[in-house]
Amino acid sequence: METSVKIRRLCLVKGRTISSVAREFNLSRNTVRKYLKQPDPPKYQRTIPRHCPKLDSFKDQLIQWLEADSLRPVRERRNAMLLFEGIQLKGYLGAYDSVQRFVKAWKGDSDGLNNQAYVPLFFAPGEACQFDWSHEQVVLGGIGVKIKLAHFRLCNSRKSYLRAYPRETQEMVFDAHSRAFEYYGGVPLKMIYDNPKTIVDAIFTGKKRKFNRRFLSLMNHYLVEPIACTPAAGWEKGQVERQVGIMRYRLFVPKLRFADIAELNDWLEQRCEQMGEKPHPKDKDRSINAVFSEEQRALRPAMSRFDGYYERICRVQRTSIINYDRNQYSVPSTYVGKAVSVRAYADRIRIAADDQIIAQHDRCFKRDQTIFNPWHYVPILKMKPGALRNGAPFVDWDLPKALNQLKAVYLKREGGDREFVQLLLLAQDYGLDSVTAACELAIEANTTQLSVITNLIHRLVEPPATPATSIVDAPILNTPPVANVGRYDQLCREGCHA
Repeated sequence: METSVKIRRLCLVKGRTISSVAREFNLSRNTVRKYLKQPDPPKYQRTIPRHCPKLDSFKDQLIQWLEADSLRPVRERRNAMLLFEGIQLKGYLGAYDSVQRFVKAWKGDSDGLNNQAYVPLFFAPGEACQFDWSHEQVVLGGIGVKIKLAHFRLCNSRKSYLRAYPRETQEMVFDAHSRAFEYYGGVPLKMIYDNPKTIVDAIFTGKKRKFNRRFLSLMNHYLVEPIACTPAAGWEKGQVERQVGIMRYRLFVPKLRFADIAELNDWLEQRCEQMGEKPHPKDKDRSINAVFSEEQRALRPAMSRFDGYYERICRVQRTSIINYDRNQYSVPSTYVGKAVSVRAYADRIRIAADDQIIAQHDRCFKRDQTIFNPWHYVPILKMKPGALRNGAPFVDWDLPKALNQLKAVYLKREGGDREFVQLLLLAQDYGLDSVTAACELAIEANTTQLSVITNLIHRLVEPPATPATSIVDAPILNTPPVANVGRYDQLCREGCHA
């Protein structure tokens, strides 16, 4: 710009010729003519590519990764930051900007900017926490599955909490909140959400919402104010919206592999702690964990854990099972034909009747499965002992070793199935541990008689007899009676006369 000003002043003001000015500044006459025609600052068009000596030797590797990522789903593609971290492990010593420009040029991204404006938000310590769901692809037990990831983010400290679930149902929402509040060690004043059906039943004008009744029980338990965002206005909870994208590329690309979802959740909690060591976005001199330690003091103490379940009324079928979520769960046979309450938790199914829990199962997230508890069918065996041999609940019944040995002996002889059923009924009355101990004693004594095992059970379970009266306190017989067999004949004669 300084050269352009001097040339224009010499030629247009002082009347110098183009040739003399070109010789003075060591420029071509065409360049001088160009400066004279353009009052604006001179612009140059790059004719050769930018030289990046530190990146050039890694470009082939970046192209290979970018081509491989282009064949994957969008969610599994690596961004420029992950590619930068990858070539750093291979020895790259250059800056991130060079990698970012190269990736942008390879993808053909434009320089267009989003013209929408936003208002920066401020949240005091302990004031608000944002919540959202995301869907991620992982490999669990060697099988690729889609999981639902619950995201929490405290708005002041930016402390994150992640929890993976098989579904996005209401009981998962309850469990995620309880675990998040336990992890944070307190409860914020407000929770900010989207408008999912598990939380909001109806959307009215403005911020007015009809929240789900069961969800309000959760909010009432922890005394939290729920706030639902305006539809299609994600900026109202922009922190957790951004967190979803960041966590996807930082944690789930490439695909994670774990044995089960419990192992995945343990790993996610460790990663949340590690990411807390990063600098805070606003207070860069301190880490997220350092700011969180201050915000934690502003959180209200968490109440007892919310009993978060989704409830539905079902009728018990004649096969002593109920249907829930395309699976079947067994119920004690005494409740056949009755209506029971099915309470679905994130990890288990509880079945209640008359305000009492009558059955509990680990929750199954597959389809068309039947989950039996064989003890629910033992009372039926009293009338139908033959069902013990081919009954579906008893096929894979994992009984103690001693009971399995006796079962094999009883079922070989006629009527033995009825005897083994009597043994199972005793186990229901006196406890499986006591019956198992009695069976082990019987096997050691080389006997399988049911009467002997029953006697052993009673001796193990029943309290010891009352101790005998002390000899000192017992009455003493001073004159022993004299035996007289003639008295028997006399009694017989008197009886006959009578």
